[in-house]
Amino acid sequence: MVDLEQIRMEMQNRLNKDKELHSVIVNADTIDEALSDASVQLDTRVANLLFEVIEKGSDGFMGLGRKPWKLQIYQNPETINKVRKLASEGLISEDSFTEGVVNKNHDGLFFVRHFGSDILIKVIPASGTGEQIDVKDVFAEIKRSDTVEFDEELIKKYVKNGTNDEYNVVGKYKHVQAGDVLISVDTTKDEMKASIVVTPPSMSGAEASEEMIRRALSTQGVIEQCFLIDKIKQFVDNPVYNTPFEVAAAILPVDGRDAYISYNFETDPKKLRAKISESGQINYKELNQIQNVIADQPLATKIQAERGRGGKTIFGRYLEAKNGKDIQINLGTNVKLDRDGVTIKSQIDGEVMLVNGRICVEPVKYLDAVNVKTGDVKFVGTVIIKGSVEEGYKVEATNIEVNGIVDKSHLEATGNIVVRQGIFGKGEGYIKAGKSLWAKFINDATVEVEENVIVLDSIVNSNITAMKNILVRGKKAQIIGGHLLATEEICAKKIGSPGGVETVLEVGIDPRAKKRLLELQKKEADSSKEAENISLDIQTLEQQKKLRKRLSQEKETKLTTIKQRFKVLSAEIEEMNKEIDSIQSHLRELKAVGKVKVEDTVYAGVKIYVRDVLDEVKIDTKKVTFFYDKSFSKRGDYEPPSMTIEEPDGYTTNWFAEYVFTNV
Repeated sequence: MVDLEQIRMEMQNRLNKDKELHSVIVNADTIDEALSDASVQLDTRVANLLFEVIEKGSDGFMGLGRKPWKLQIYQNPETINKVRKLASEGLISEDSFTEGVVNKNHDGLFFVRHFGSDILIKVIPASGTGEQIDVKDVFAEIKRSDTVEFDEELIKKYVKNGTNDEYNVVGKYKHVQAGDVLISVDTTKDEMKASIVVTPPSMSGAEASEEMIRRALSTQGVIEQCFLIDKIKQFVDNPVYNTPFEVAAAILPVDGRDAYISYNFETDPKKLRAKISESGQINYKELNQIQNVIADQPLATKIQAERGRGGKTIFGRYLEAKNGKDIQINLGTNVKLDRDGVTIKSQIDGEVMLVNGRICVEPVKYLDAVNVKTGDVKFVGTVIIKGSVEEGYKVEATNIEVNGIVDKSHLEATGNIVVRQGIFGKGEGYIKAGKSLWAKFINDATVEVEENVIVLDSIVNSNITAMKNILVRGKKAQIIGGHLLATEEICAKKIGSPGGVETVLEVGIDPRAKKRLLELQKKEADSSKEAENISLDIQTLEQQKKLRKRLSQEKETKLTTIKQRFKVLSAEIEEMNKEIDSIQSHLRELKAVGKVKVEDTVYAGVKIYVRDVLDEVKIDTKKVTFFYDKSFSKRGDYEPPSMTIEEPDGYTTNWFAEYVFTNV
């Protein structure tokens, strides 16, 4: 339950905080400008300020009828107390309040002063390992010949707990006014500084208090906002007599910051760094030399120029400040200015860079080669490689054009891939295209495309999946070895070889569904075999339990475990069979008939599946078309390819068409 004394203490704390409020009334166009001005006048940070709105401002209409904001702004008293306490204890300076404590240990300090007819003390307790104050030293300084009385218990309390950076009355002395200090104020001609010269007090005379110094400054016309409160307090604690001591200074004007562009990307390519692992090792394949952006992505923001914050002389005369200079936003290619007028956004996917002070987004990346100098390449636009892609590297892009060889590497594009010289997969090369692949030859690689694979010379020992056609069209135009799947047509001059290298072609099916079907069938067979073996084990253990009435703990645990496994397997097999039935139904309903067209020779040993119906070539056959008719795979006269050869859009030359027509 809260008693009356607790309420009284809380009210006293609030009263003490209210006494600490230092406020100014500011007129400005915006609240931010008012706070900035007040931070100068109150000599504190904007973050330490609170405010009340006296009159609400208005922008008016097209600059007419504009009304400024009128605010009463004051510093948070909790911040004042915290800063002053730590500063008085020597722990921090007020300017470095946010930088943390710089001294955790200090000796206790006390000051005895005579203001008016009162004896006052200020006590700063010791901190950390600092030396404590001896109360006897305090009594020795208070007990003077002119001392009338003092409160010993109150002094002991203050020595123990401190006085919260304040001077508190602890006694009386016989005051002789003629012995008081004399304070004179000296100001500079430029009105930038004010100093005091204080004569020392004689015996029984009053010393200079903060109030006396403030009053002396105000009498000479120095405005309160220019008082250096810390310096005044410093003088009161440690007076310097007959020597000028600066206690007031003008509020200097602060010029506004110029407008500038804040970039959301690294503008200096030399500062782009390779990826570093957690162990500190550099991954030389991930050099991060390309800064990818996507359409509508913010690239930079113009930070508006700031208005200057005017100052004041010690007599209140206004000191003008310069406003920051504005800058023009210069847009490069493929970028735009957002509706806010300050945000620069990309219009396309590509690489962002700063060229002659302008932000540009390039949709095409040109590289001499892909090797140790470039590392792996990942780009949201088109990559054109003048040379080759060396072994072990990866290229990911929207479109890819390679003028040289693609070695045992990984190419993946959401659009087309063009390889002028050909692909040496060496059993591990992998090519994936969201549209089509054009290449001179494909050797020992895995290829997956969503549309067509078009090859000039040959496909050798490769696994190729095309959702539309596989067309080999050139002087050689042969398919030797490997496994090729296409939904519509596979066309070549020669298929297989006289040596009988295993060559399997499948058409009229959904290659992806076919691949998934084979995976499921294998997995279902393995799971069914495992389930059959588990079922036998369960039967054996249950038979033993029936004959012996009970099983050993080990066998009982095993029986429980394999029953749980059998239950899981049964559910998995049921789900796999459902998916298998669904895929088989999809494959049966495919409208694509599928054809294999051989312009010259198909050699013995080649296996051709047309809609899952096998036609194994027993003897060499010339000029033939394999097709599906009434649940059978049949053969007919050679038919030309149905699809026409077209150069992919956006590439550098029509090399493919030229090659075909000169080599067919």
